[in-house]
Amino acid sequence: MCGLAGTVNHPLEPQAIIDRMGHRGPDENGRFQQNNVQLFHLRLAIVDITSAHQPMHYHDRFVIIFNGEIYNYRQLQKDFFLPETISSDTETLLYLYDKLGAKMLDHLDGMFALIIYDRMLHQLFLARDRAGKKPLYYYLKGNVFAFASELNCLSGMVPLTINEKNIFQYLRLGSFYKENTPYNEVFELEAGSHMMLDCKTVKPEMLRWWNIQQYFEKSYSGNFSSCMEKVDEILHVGVKRRIESSDLEVGAFLSGGIDSGLITAIASAYNHSIKTFTVSFDGEYDEAPLAKLVAAKYSTAHHEIRISFDHLQDEVSDILYNYGEPFFDSSAIPSYYVSREAKKHVTVILNGDGADELFAGYRRYVPFAKYDFFSQHELVRKSSSAIKQLLPVSHDRKSTYNYLYRLAALSSKSHLEIYLSAGVDIFEDFTEFILGRGDNYLKQIRDDFDNIVSSDLTGLKKIMNLDFDTNLFSDLLVKMDIATMANSLEGRSPFLCKELLEFAPAIPDRYIVNGRSTKYLLRQLAKKYLPEPLIHQPKRGFEIPLKKWVDGQLREIIADHLSSKGSYSRQFVEGNFIDNLLNNSVKIAAEKRAKILWTLFSLENWYRKKTLHGS
Repeated sequence: MCGLAGTVNHPLEPQAIIDRMGHRGPDENGRFQQNNVQLFHLRLAIVDITSAHQPMHYHDRFVIIFNGEIYNYRQLQKDFFLPETISSDTETLLYLYDKLGAKMLDHLDGMFALIIYDRMLHQLFLARDRAGKKPLYYYLKGNVFAFASELNCLSGMVPLTINEKNIFQYLRLGSFYKENTPYNEVFELEAGSHMMLDCKTVKPEMLRWWNIQQYFEKSYSGNFSSCMEKVDEILHVGVKRRIESSDLEVGAFLSGGIDSGLITAIASAYNHSIKTFTVSFDGEYDEAPLAKLVAAKYSTAHHEIRISFDHLQDEVSDILYNYGEPFFDSSAIPSYYVSREAKKHVTVILNGDGADELFAGYRRYVPFAKYDFFSQHELVRKSSSAIKQLLPVSHDRKSTYNYLYRLAALSSKSHLEIYLSAGVDIFEDFTEFILGRGDNYLKQIRDDFDNIVSSDLTGLKKIMNLDFDTNLFSDLLVKMDIATMANSLEGRSPFLCKELLEFAPAIPDRYIVNGRSTKYLLRQLAKKYLPEPLIHQPKRGFEIPLKKWVDGQLREIIADHLSSKGSYSRQFVEGNFIDNLLNNSVKIAAEKRAKILWTLFSLENWYRKKTLHGS
């Protein structure tokens, strides 16, 4: 796992990169320069620790810097008759690129952001993995091009200005949509995409080389048992590769849910003394007892990490600053803490990322499995809107009433608003307090959403497709990458293996949502591996006591950031509304109030830190 940076037609200062991004590669660094191209690499050594130094050269033509892991590189060496002397996945990539060019990406099972410089053609090739697990940001203005693994690093390499239109997107989505960032001229290379950059003209050519939508459009025709067996088989392959392609010890995050439980159970077949880590903290739910059942069943070297939020007010600003952009997902806080503790024991950790998006793990998927809310009749929409106005606000997000209340809310909306209400649900029903610009800042998102919504996919597959492209890419994978890499820890996700990404989307709806049971197929598979109490547990993730934070530990710092008449947030949201939220004088669900305040606090914190660091 590593950090990447580079420029075309712009000076590169290695020490500045190390200062801002050294946590991604504390073991060593290397630099390459030719003509107007400069590449810089920070290395966290995982595979072929004593060699595989980067930048790595192939003959006198190709130079690579690479962040990630290619888990099937040994098999690819056999499949394409590569020299047996190859000792790393990085070297394998160079040989494959020489043979196949960009087509090599189709064969890779891994997480990666890679840059290959062709010295003969004077071109840069940049590419990302299917899900976008490993980050890559780039700056393009005039004849200057720069890239880095993190926004904080890039902001120290070139002068940046804020893109306020994208800040409005953040307020609605809780993240930045696809290639967008909070800066002008700065973009994120999208998941499953690659770029070819002519270093003379500095003109890029972009291509989406992989798109999950084409796999959602397929349909598996086998019966339930054969489908479950196939998933079981693929998971074994994915876990085995992610354990064996490391020269360091591999551990696993273990919650009380079935995703991490399955990963741990299967991993124990290939590592009989695997170390597992469970987070335990004061909140609404403690997953440690359930996790302990799995640890005992498979005799793992189990570590229960007790997290205290006593110092959260002192630490929250720096934790959020790691993201280099306003970041809405409050589970970034416990993710950071558990990563910090796990790093004391291992450098590589397995997790369950991707399971919910591929196997319908979210509770909001249940109604979409029964009815396509995206294609509902206008009369239904208007009737539901009238009913919703008569219903009292729900304050308990886990209650049956809340479920019915949100169904009415969904039925009263259209397309993008349906998705936002079903998912992040930040400013929905309160958008009138967002200042200016109308819906213009959502046009790009609406156009993309309409493409999926108008497809022949079922309602369930539509929202799963949307979640994979937005929620997973822009939030969940970003959260875990930064939380782990800020602590020099590498996270690996078996559910995002190549074979599962190309098989799971075709699984019939009835196999993954059964009645009101989410993730049905995985729950049935779990009976083979896990203690019975885990199998029917609802989706939890980190149970963040956000309401308690907002009115407790973080009340003072949130008020300090948001109450000032000159606060940055008031350029985007009506000041009286912010004041009323702080004073708790708005008719609003407590959970929603906490989410809005946290969203604004994260924005304000980013702006203050950005200004302080001069970027």
